Amino acid sequence: MKATEKATEGTPPVKLNPRRRAALSGAAVLLALAPLSSACSSDDTGKKLDTWAKGVCDQTATQVTKINDANVALTKVDSGGKPQDVQAADSAAFQQISDAYKALAGIFTAAGPAPGSDGEQFQQQAVTSFTGLSTQYAGLKKQVDGLDTTDQSKFAAGLQGVSDSFTKAGTDGEQALQALRKGDQGKALAKQPGCTSAAQSAAPTAS
Repeated sequence: MKATEKATEGTPPVKLNPRRRAALSGAAVLLALAPLSSACSSDDTGKKLDTWAKGVCDQTATQVTKINDANVALTKVDSGGKPQDVQAADSAAFQQISDAYKALAGIFTAAGPAPGSDGEQFQQQAVTSFTGLSTQYAGLKKQVDGLDTTDQSKFAAGLQGVSDSFTKAGTDGEQALQALRKGDQGKALAKQPGCTSAAQSAAPTAS
């Protein structure tokens, strides 16, 4: 999925800057939770919260890897190639990201409310955020699937719209997930090796 500068007849689409794409996609991943130095309380509630966070983080790495792999695949799509090939590659990547976010929502649903103050609200926010992101990327797949691949100029113009939607998905995701980096629950997740390794694997590696 690449941006275009102009949709003029016979002009191939211009690649979306890989650094910009990587930054957007990396920001959208939940478990790019910023490491937090403060520890949760050491009382019984804190121990229960750590157990809850471990149960979540032990399952998330696989899904975050899928998101990261799909984002890397997007950066490698040759926007100057055949429209059908660009469409197929972007569509597959968006589907993979949508499915991974759906799975993350399922992980938090199965985990139940997090222990401690506002634990239920935190869990529900996570589920809502991931479900919303899954829906957004499913929409991106539908949008790219609907592009006219028989005309290079029309395809380029349509791809610009997909790029704009992709940018919005990244921005919306980052804003929605800010809340999941806060509070005792966010601190507990940030301490877990599973979430830490997921955050590192999802970090942008732009050239």
